[in-house]
Amino acid sequence: MQIYKTQTPIASKRYWFLAFLVMLLVTIGVMILLQSIGLFLIPPLFNIPLDEMLGLFTAPSQNPKAKLALFFVQGLGSGIAFFISALIIAKFIDRADFGWKQQRARFKFTGLLTLLFIMLGGILFNALIIDWNAGIQLPKGLERIETFMRDAEDQRMLMTKFLTDFDTVIEFIVGLVVIGLLAGIGEEVFFRGVLQPKIQHYTGNAHVAVWLTAFIFSAIHIQFFGLFPRMVLGAIFGYLYLYSGSLLYPIIAHILNNSLTITLVYLGKLDVIEFDIEKTDQVPWAYALFGLILLVISLKYFKEVHHYTIQHEKLEEGL
Repeated sequence: MQIYKTQTPIASKRYWFLAFLVMLLVTIGVMILLQSIGLFLIPPLFNIPLDEMLGLFTAPSQNPKAKLALFFVQGLGSGIAFFISALIIAKFIDRADFGWKQQRARFKFTGLLTLLFIMLGGILFNALIIDWNAGIQLPKGLERIETFMRDAEDQRMLMTKFLTDFDTVIEFIVGLVVIGLLAGIGEEVFFRGVLQPKIQHYTGNAHVAVWLTAFIFSAIHIQFFGLFPRMVLGAIFGYLYLYSGSLLYPIIAHILNNSLTITLVYLGKLDVIEFDIEKTDQVPWAYALFGLILLVISLKYFKEVHHYTIQHEKLEEGL
């Protein structure tokens, strides 16, 4: 049971296309505005000349402050932008209430423990999806498209490796804040807090809403060869919200997932563990299948635990 109540005309099924169009325009506008502010502030904050600034976004830079500058713009134009967009859409367009007090009341310690098992199972199983998706080959006749997509993703991976090749503890902490905390909060409030309930309202089907939101969530990252594992991850976040009615669960899960990846990369750089972000076959099949079983069982238990809480709320509302 998700909380996002609105009675405005634009929220009706009749105006679904207009609602999504406005949502898209608001989000793009906020992103452009915040990224522009970030770019404007780079020279005075990081002492990077204007002629070097644009080059930061196309190729790795030798400037010692380049990573911090990129994280600064990414934090503004991604995590914070999604959060502000969600608030604008909810407050001024849909005039909806997130019901944060009720969402906090639905958050349980037992649910948090179950969440850890859900994420462990999801990460293990998703490793199998990552390996499969990375090896997809398009049909003959589409070789040029496949080459273009792989080249584009190789370029993105080059930038990702540059950003996560932390040279100092400060860079590692900033990476955790931007990629873990800000992205986890902003993306979940936007996708699960606003988009998923709207799609459920328009389609009348909670499962369609979860998976369609997960697809959109994955597609915006523009990585075809990482589309399906990110979609599975988004669906896990979606069901956490659907079953509990509390955004706190998917927010925490998202933060944990991103932060774990960043930490593994950093520990790999320090030679504490063996970890290569580009390798896709790092989890054996047996572990992945165990992860699937753990994921299904844990999600079922998570749903049952919160079912009683939500049913009790309905009874109280009826009194």
